[in-house]
Amino acid sequence: MGDRAIIHVDMDAFYASIEQRDNPSLRGKPVIIGGASDRGVVCTASYEARRYGIHSAMPGKLAKRLCPDGIYLPVNMKKYKETSKEIHNIFRRYSSIIESISIDEAFLDVTDKDYIMIAKNIKRDIKNELELTASVGISMNKLLAKLASDIEKPDGFTVIKKGEVIQLLKPLPVTKLWGVGPKMERELNKLGIYYIEDIQNYDVNVLISLFGKRGKELYDFSFGLDYRPIEDHILNQSIGEEETFHEDIRDVNILIDKLKLYSINLSNKLIKKGYLVKTITVKIKYDDFSIETRSMTLNIPTNDHITIFSTSKHILLSKFKMEKKVRLIGLTLSNLIYPEDPIQLSMKME
Repeated sequence: MGDRAIIHVDMDAFYASIEQRDNPSLRGKPVIIGGASDRGVVCTASYEARRYGIHSAMPGKLAKRLCPDGIYLPVNMKKYKETSKEIHNIFRRYSSIIESISIDEAFLDVTDKDYIMIAKNIKRDIKNELELTASVGISMNKLLAKLASDIEKPDGFTVIKKGEVIQLLKPLPVTKLWGVGPKMERELNKLGIYYIEDIQNYDVNVLISLFGKRGKELYDFSFGLDYRPIEDHILNQSIGEEETFHEDIRDVNILIDKLKLYSINLSNKLIKKGYLVKTITVKIKYDDFSIETRSMTLNIPTNDHITIFSTSKHILLSKFKMEKKVRLIGLTLSNLIYPEDPIQLSMKME
């Protein structure tokens, strides 16, 4: 298949499937998690609900128009997290190199192992022990493994082999490539790029001139090339605090004081959870409701409130023009990892 063997496990309609498992009367019915209020948003929809056009991130108001007889349930995150932990315990039976990319999906590096048998065993264990189904994709890298898991859902099992990659990718829309969201799709469409084959045939130097290193990455992805390792210590979550002021302000010292308070609070949370942070982001909403965010990434992670504060203050003073009054300020810590190295400050601009 290739030098590496990567498995991508993607749980099927995770939240809704858990609720249907725990309440058999919900099985076979359109179950929608979240979106119960008109201002709410759908988190997950069962496959029965998806037949009505319901999907995650859909406004609850629209979901109710499409599926008025659906069963709308509140999010029970505590229960979903517990089930996610049980799933990860199953993963650890088969690999020590695991990258969780959300509560319901993960990559496993099973290079030099019987990856077909491992993938089948993972599906079997999840089904037998948790009464849930997972779709599994297997290939030589993360891009292709994730693509494979999406080919045959639910309860899918797909292997993408080296010799079939380019032909398989050609007819797919560009949105199937990792990281191509609506904004990037629009930019590519302007260039006449709608399908992955269009990228394969495009001049890579033009893509690089327009999108920088992202252009080269897209070109590589179009041929199924993905060199990213499984990052088994990175946690896909973030913590943050923000505040909307009663009155719009111009005084930068008030903003600095807020960042100092946030830094102390978030540092305490990091220490309590046993995490270190690598990426620090400051968010500003202005009086005209426009929003700007600026980030810095530390080469060596930290949980120290003084380091977090000094970094966030530097971002505020050097990366924002502050020409308008401020309505909101926020601080977010992301790219969280488990501690391994001594804590020192080394910054990389983003």
